[in-house]
Amino acid sequence: MKNEKVIIFDFGSQYTQLIARRVRELNIYSEIHPFSKDVVIDDSVKAIILSGSPYSVREDNAPKPSLDCFNQDVPVLAICYGAQFLAHNNGGTVSPSKIREYGRANLSFFDSNSRLFNGVSSNSQVWMSHGDTITKIPESFNL
Repeated sequence: MKNEKVIIFDFGSQYTQLIARRVRELNIYSEIHPFSKDVVIDDSVKAIILSGSPYSVREDNAPKPSLDCFNQDVPVLAICYGAQFLAHNNGGTVSPSKIREYGRANLSFFDSNSRLFNGVSSNSQVWMSHGDTITKIPESFNL
């Protein structure tokens, strides 16, 4: 489909531009928007990416976007803070990590039929930087 795109919501991550570049290297148009912006999610949007953030979802001043655009049939890839935000606001639990984690990690996912991970090895190397962890996944979520 012409004009297909990926929307990236930026929560202040130092990697948001890199994420957009990687998406564009796949010949997919992407747009970066601040988390506070209302974005129309129409048929041209094929995926939403939520970036990480230096904040913790447990902080009073943490970014808190509207959840309206996530209630559509568009796959969402939530990275670090983005995943913690969705878990925290959908009945999951986010707790402080015993230690801050920073560096390389291996990607794990369990739904091999996911549209987001089509063609991605479940042992791909990724980068992480966070001090919180999701300790209880919301019941309606897939890993």
